[in-house]
Amino acid sequence: MWAAIPTNKVVGALWPNDAEGSAYSDPKFGFPGALQGKYKLVDPGRFELATSDYSAQIRAFKEAKVEILTGVLPPPAFATFWSQAGQQGFKPKIATMAKAILFPTAVEALGARGAGLTTEVWWSPSFPFKSGLSGQNAVELCVAYEDEAKKQWTQPIGFLHALFEVALDVLQRTKDIDSPGAIRDAIRTTDYNSIVGRIAWEGKPFKNVAKTTLVGGQWIPGSKFKQWAAGQKFKNDLVIVNNDTDKSIGTQWEMEPLP
Repeated sequence: MWAAIPTNKVVGALWPNDAEGSAYSDPKFGFPGALQGKYKLVDPGRFELATSDYSAQIRAFKEAKVEILTGVLPPPAFATFWSQAGQQGFKPKIATMAKAILFPTAVEALGARGAGLTTEVWWSPSFPFKSGLSGQNAVELCVAYEDEAKKQWTQPIGFLHALFEVALDVLQRTKDIDSPGAIRDAIRTTDYNSIVGRIAWEGKPFKNVAKTTLVGGQWIPGSKFKQWAAGQKFKNDLVIVNNDTDKSIGTQWEMEPLP
């Protein structure tokens, strides 16, 4: 996503003093290693999530001329930072946040400043997968959810559905349903096409991890995007702007810099 917008390739990081912040900032397995040789990293260091003053981080970003912001923060913490950033004149061209803008309600809470924020997308109505259990595809599941719940779809819906799909598949293949070991063995040999894509534990990077597709998305005002679900109108839409990691998932929008 970042390559789509001309920048000075200076990245500012908001990684708090918690498990996620430690993982993201790990020199070998986190972002620093991935950015090395491609982007300049500005990391002001770990901070407590309870903080209410981000002046030090904002000052460091402005002094380094940061044009790309990233981090992993819960919605309230990011809302505080983003408000102070606006007040103090920190205006990056790109802001890609994990966790903070997962749900549409969190983006709505930011008001007009929620438009243009980018994030990872691990599932959406545009994913070309269907349930191996019900045959329902991603669009149909989201439409059914919105019709019944009267709320906008969210990414976890697909994985909650896939959780039950995989559990039922495992139990059907378990040789001895009363044996925890037999259930474990059935999980280990899973090779199942779910509504979030193929699920298989292949030992990479670890034997208890099954990796699924990840693409890049941007939140845009609902008025700018033609809705995929007839009659449904929402304040903001999460649209796919980069599919370099999986070309089977189509892009819906050309990424734009922050207003």
